[in-house]
Amino acid sequence: MAEKLKITLVKSTIGAIPKHKATVEALGLTKLNKTVEMPDNAPVRGMINQVRHLVKVEEI
Repeated sequence: MAEKLKITLVKSTIGAIPKHKATVEALGLTKLNKTVEMPDNAPVRGMINQVRHLVKVEEI
């Protein structure tokens, strides 16, 4: 497993269910094409899995 993950919001949360909007915000993604680096652990992987249709993930 990688040490960190680079997560980019590639699709808008407009029209997404409220739980997915909250998950994207909890990941620190506020605007389209914003990128954040998060540690590679189980809770972060779970959040990514829930909104995998909205984000792009790269291992660093």
